[in-house]
Amino acid sequence: MELKYDAPGAEAGGKAMRVQVYLARAGAASRRAAETLIAQGRVSVNGITVTALGTKAAPGDRVCLDGLPLALETRFRYLALHKPPEYLCSAADPQGRALALDLLPKDIPERLYSVGRLDYRSSGLIIYTNDGGFAAKAGHPSSGIVKEYTVETSGPIPQEALDSFARGMVIEGVSYKAQAAEPLGKNKARIMLVEGKNREIRRVLSYFHLHPVRLCRMRIGPVSLGGLKAGGSRPLAKEEVAFFKSLRNSGSGERGETGETGGE
Repeated sequence: MELKYDAPGAEAGGKAMRVQVYLARAGAASRRAAETLIAQGRVSVNGITVTALGTKAAPGDRVCLDGLPLALETRFRYLALHKPPEYLCSAADPQGRALALDLLPKDIPERLYSVGRLDYRSSGLIIYTNDGGFAAKAGHPSSGIVKEYTVETSGPIPQEALDSFARGMVIEGVSYKAQAAEPLGKNKARIMLVEGKNREIRRVLSYFHLHPVRLCRMRIGPVSLGGLKAGGSRPLAKEEVAFFKSLRNSGSGERGETGETGGE
């Protein structure tokens, strides 16, 4: 059975909130993405375009995104998806590429969005929700959530590469550091990331002249891919949701294990 959770503060008469929070609670985007939408002038409140992030809206106000009215969600959903390679973590694509969002169950009425991203060529675990507060905690680097990846390369992975990644290294002025990097075979390794910069694993391997043949995210904090087949999804268990909700964005280690806002 699909797990759903009541959305606090969604009823009429609730307190006014910042517009980016309103958008997140309406399932339009994560709070961070909502800030970008506001800055782009795509959001209006009672017919007036807003660009200031401090602007507030009450549950009774008419809030629109690209001219389309939004309504506060009355239920929150949290799903884990096994994204196959060559699916895009985006709401739309002008090139017409396949969207990971389209793999989610068709009978879900709420508008869901991904917490962080995975590179187009990468596969593995990604979480979808319509809960902006949850997304802010689960996706922010300061929460310290560990994300686990397995990578297979076109050639043998030298121990030097894994050791350098674990110690920390600078490539073209950008610092990269894995929480752990260990071999799983001649051409395969397990990588643990906390901050997880965009395409971090691929950039580090490329520095050592290695090409990732397969890159899969196996775990985000307590949520594992497990036996979930490519293209399949499942609702998060109550204890998994509770873990992320308990975070304080303070980077508190394995209890507050997590990762990057970008994706591999």
